[in-house]
Amino acid sequence: MTNEPRNQPVVPAYGVASLPDLSESLVASLSGEGTNTLGLAPARRVCLLIVDGLGWDALRNHQAVAPFLSELAFNGTPLSCGFPSTTVTSLSSLGTGRPPGEHGMLGYQVAVPGAGALLNGLRWDAKIDPVRWQPLPTIFERAERAGIAATHVAWGGLQATGLSRAAFRGTRFRRANSMGALAAETSAALAESGRALVTVYHGELDGAGHDYGTLSDAWNFQLAHVDKLAEQIAGAMPPGAVLYVTADHGMVTVGDHDRIDADQITELREGVALLGGEPRARHVYAKPGAAGDVLATWREVLGDRAWVLTRDEAIKGGWFGPVTPEMAPRIGDVVAAMAGTAAVVATRAEPRESALYGMHGSLTPAEQLIPALSFHAP
Repeated sequence: MTNEPRNQPVVPAYGVASLPDLSESLVASLSGEGTNTLGLAPARRVCLLIVDGLGWDALRNHQAVAPFLSELAFNGTPLSCGFPSTTVTSLSSLGTGRPPGEHGMLGYQVAVPGAGALLNGLRWDAKIDPVRWQPLPTIFERAERAGIAATHVAWGGLQATGLSRAAFRGTRFRRANSMGALAAETSAALAESGRALVTVYHGELDGAGHDYGTLSDAWNFQLAHVDKLAEQIAGAMPPGAVLYVTADHGMVTVGDHDRIDADQITELREGVALLGGEPRARHVYAKPGAAGDVLATWREVLGDRAWVLTRDEAIKGGWFGPVTPEMAPRIGDVVAAMAGTAAVVATRAEPRESALYGMHGSLTPAEQLIPALSFHAP
């Protein structure tokens, strides 16, 4: 259980060492234009391997399982992924080079202003245009305009999703439905152009963590496969190419006694019009006039198990980075980021999400800190 006093939240280091800073720096290293906050070396071919769910702490705690990545980590540094620390938000930060408050992909489930409904970023509503929902240009569109071939290598089922259209538009998609195909298609994409930005997405480590936790044999074995994938990509790159390895978030294990069920504790539903986000990071949308009461109730019920702020407090605290007026209404009237290993589940409304063993979304080091590793092909 998480009854111990909470630590302070890890507020994302936007503009210093965060996922959008990595994206901006990659484009700058390839084009010679823009902001290279991370000081990346100039390159003509760059590969970015995105390992869903690979937290910095988890990697450092499993060095024997992942020797190739762990060796890179000795000279690597952690980045903060952004808030919420979840795939929808982080891939959009990577894809745009902008923080969540600007690109507007503000969580797993967010309210569609004026519609009285939630948009699930992984199970997209076909009635919502991803380009209008996330209107900023992507780094891939910018790369193509600069004469840099932009390619995305991933499982084929991700090619036409709403999230892909919002975050990865402008890429030339290469279907790769196995680990071997990921390595082969990446190598081919790097070789076919003299100037290239190739992103590679691997999602199965995150799935193992959700189902079994990051201390499980399943997660360890999958990490070993990821380590081999990274090593194979590095070994097959053209001379002078650079491989970067990062993630979209880390993960914590949530035990049975850490789960606070909003479908059983009726107070957490009082005055609430929509319950968004996910168990570790909740957007709470209040009914008209009820925001103050909802805030007080959530603070009282959750106590030290969460950081519970109003929308304005979370914005002022820098959780989302700079927030544009157009995107602010997508944030909950109340925002709850869970401390320790607690989670606000909703067993009736969200049975699948509530049953997960590993979760993410909040502002703890295990979720926020992700690797920023590099390998330069001789």
